[in-house]
Amino acid sequence: MTEILIDILKDIPPQIATLIIAMIPIGELRASIPVALGVYNLSHIASYIYSVIGNMIPVVAILLIFDPISKWLMKKFSIFNRIFNWLFEKTRTRHTKKFERWGTVALITLVAIPLPLTGGYTGALAAYLFGVPFKKAFPLIFVGVLIAGIIVTIISTGIYNVI
Repeated sequence: MTEILIDILKDIPPQIATLIIAMIPIGELRASIPVALGVYNLSHIASYIYSVIGNMIPVVAILLIFDPISKWLMKKFSIFNRIFNWLFEKTRTRHTKKFERWGTVALITLVAIPLPLTGGYTGALAAYLFGVPFKKAFPLIFVGVLIAGIIVTIISTGIYNVI
């Protein structure tokens, strides 16, 4: 998939391509930093900065618009009302105690660990599900993204040095 994406973005400046790759769910900066370093030959700092910015753009969008969109969908379509209520209730029932116990550390850690199904998107959705307001969620997720970026940069640098 990364090869297809790189081919699609071949005529775009490397900085913008890095930013776009970081905005894509699943890969986020876990994909953009290695590509920026290995394919586009950007510096470590440029790879990190463009990847963090790209990763945070959808986070802001999710934190700001997911609530009004989900409320509108729940109001207009009964199927969304049932699905969202089921999803929210199930998630909150299973994880509220853990989230209340660990709070800010849980959100930062969820975002900072650079593994599949973790990252900025997941952190923003978790913040929404647990009712964390934007003013609190944004800085926590941002710290998590910064940490994840450092980890991925170190790992990517080590891999490229070995190769």
